[in-house]
Amino acid sequence: MEKPHYLNHRKRLRKRFLKTGFEGFQDYEALELLLTYAIPRKDVKPLAKELIKKFGSFQGVMDASYDDLISIKGIRENTAIFIQALKECVSLYLKERVIKKKKQISSTSALLDYCKAVMSGLKDEQFRAIFLNSQNEVIADEVIHEGTVNESVVYPRKVMERALYHKASAIIFVHNHPSGSCKPSAEDKMITAELCKAAKALGIKVHDHLIVCRSDYFSFLERGLM
Repeated sequence: MEKPHYLNHRKRLRKRFLKTGFEGFQDYEALELLLTYAIPRKDVKPLAKELIKKFGSFQGVMDASYDDLISIKGIRENTAIFIQALKECVSLYLKERVIKKKKQISSTSALLDYCKAVMSGLKDEQFRAIFLNSQNEVIADEVIHEGTVNESVVYPRKVMERALYHKASAIIFVHNHPSGSCKPSAEDKMITAELCKAAKALGIKVHDHLIVCRSDYFSFLERGLM
């Protein structure tokens, strides 16, 4: 009995990946390879292309909700959970690398990788504080607030209490903009100024306030706003 054509195609995809990683892969090809492990007995190329078309990009597929995923014909519960678990694995890996191993923050790149993985696909705003010791090693990462960020919910006193609890020497603030624009609002600027003022009074350094979105970020420090 002749083997289905897609079996050889899967084999070729896997060989390509072993040789070059995802270098040279189209978005749908990378997704197709992943889907072969969730849907073992089917040609998944059309489904991969449909997902990219529906959600706009590979990242869009990874950020899609469970309900949105299973609304696509061909995606069942196991596959939807598999896709969401993949994204969480990436977040966990980056958190282990940056947060749990107390990695020294000498640049924003590793931290941005982690923050983008965790926050860029969120549908609501989230404000986080990343606390560091005197060696600039990450002590803790805490969500201070979820929802629209404004002065009434991000209390400087509350944030400083958490900094003192962790015996932090420095803090990096991070929040996301689900709208897609990383440009800081007047409220963002005001909150940053208030937090910096409160931290300075306690001898705690604020290294930066980062705003992350899907494909970009804004650094208050880099733009000379701190």
